[in-house]
Amino acid sequence: MYREIIIAGALNAFLAVALGAFAAHGLKQHFGEYELRIWQTAVDYQMAHALGLILIGLLAKTLDIDLAIPGWIMLAGIILFSGSLYTLSLTGVKTLGMVTPFGGMCFLIAWVWLAVSVYKN
Repeated sequence: MYREIIIAGALNAFLAVALGAFAAHGLKQHFGEYELRIWQTAVDYQMAHALGLILIGLLAKTLDIDLAIPGWIMLAGIILFSGSLYTLSLTGVKTLGMVTPFGGMCFLIAWVWLAVSVYKN
């Protein structure tokens, strides 16, 4: 389990760097300040939580505890939070912003679940 979570974290870190560079070099001419700010927020949260996934995987291995659920919840948070913001930036469809808080809730749940799991161990 921990290997899959670490791999998911590494792939999301890669994507965050690639998407950040894409915006800086490719989208800057096509996006306004508002869209770039939204895109940057998505990149920032994706990178932070990609590192969170790697941390979860390393803790699961080191402490020998099952942290699959908070790992997958955090991955769902990246998809919902950052994914909705990337899509909002590209399409301008404001209703996509309603999805973003569900991703944020996933982040919160994953971090608390991680803390409780490590505390109980």
